[in-house]
Amino acid sequence: MSLQNRSEKNKLILGLIIEVTLVILGVFLSVSTGSKNIPLKDIAGFFMGTTDDAFWAAVISARIPRTVFGLLAGASLSVSGALMQSITRNPIADPGILGVNMGASLAVVIGMAFFHISSGIKLIGLSFVGALLTAAFVYGIASVGYKGASSIKLALAGAAVSTALGALVNTIMLPDSQVMKEFRFWQVGSIGGAGWEDVKLLLPFFGVAFIASLCLASPLNALSLGDEMAVSLGVKVTRTKLLAALCGVLLCASVTALAGPIGFVGLMLPHIIRQLFGNDLRIILPMSAIGGAGLLTYSDILGRILGRPGELEVGIITAILGAPVFIWIVWKTKAKSI
Repeated sequence: MSLQNRSEKNKLILGLIIEVTLVILGVFLSVSTGSKNIPLKDIAGFFMGTTDDAFWAAVISARIPRTVFGLLAGASLSVSGALMQSITRNPIADPGILGVNMGASLAVVIGMAFFHISSGIKLIGLSFVGALLTAAFVYGIASVGYKGASSIKLALAGAAVSTALGALVNTIMLPDSQVMKEFRFWQVGSIGGAGWEDVKLLLPFFGVAFIASLCLASPLNALSLGDEMAVSLGVKVTRTKLLAALCGVLLCASVTALAGPIGFVGLMLPHIIRQLFGNDLRIILPMSAIGGAGLLTYSDILGRILGRPGELEVGIITAILGAPVFIWIVWKTKAKSI
């Protein structure tokens, strides 16, 4: 093994250890933090079965499913962003920026307002259809004209479509006080009401899509060399792109149906991982999943701290954190093109 390969392997192992350590710490902080903070020793006692405080035990039991759901949601959104960036070869591709989140949101609101759908699995199905149609529409708009779907054209098309769909969501919600009440916090992205039922709904979708995306990592790596080179290497280009797109949309749509449109997670983490560890999706996908889980967990914790005695929804926090990253990526991309 060359010194360079050994150095890269050591860097990857160190990065993995740091990510896992931060996620574990984030889990304890998430269970600990709220309108009433719980000492870490009491949390440790709860998990070891030695606590005798019924109140703390009840609070911890209520916060655990929220934490687990946040981990799954963050991992799903981050992997979704990594897949979209790979398919479009675009560093600013993200479910929120491309309008996919808002398309999923519109489908869910329509289902709730007009068809009185409340089943989680049905809402995920609606969300998937809405997200898929929106993704195809945005990419189609951005592909028209000179040079096809460039980074800036995708961002502009996504912003325009998001604005239009957001207006439709508000138009449907505002006249119906019941729908407005149910979606007031969901609309900005919130995991505050997540329970074990939400975890059970999200877990199989994440598991299937994540495993499928790992199977597609090598063909997607070949696609990064160009379609012609990928074909010469035996990659079925259209099928690979379609399957990867379906996985990315499914991951995003399932989270959006249950927690609302949470943006920028899929933009930040895959881009940072790519800068640190290179462009191999066999590394980017699992590292993005772990990092995304941690990012959403810490964003949720920060929202609880800043919003005391209430809380700020996690979608607000990720937008605050992600906007500067988005501007930086666009500026860097533009600078490279000059």
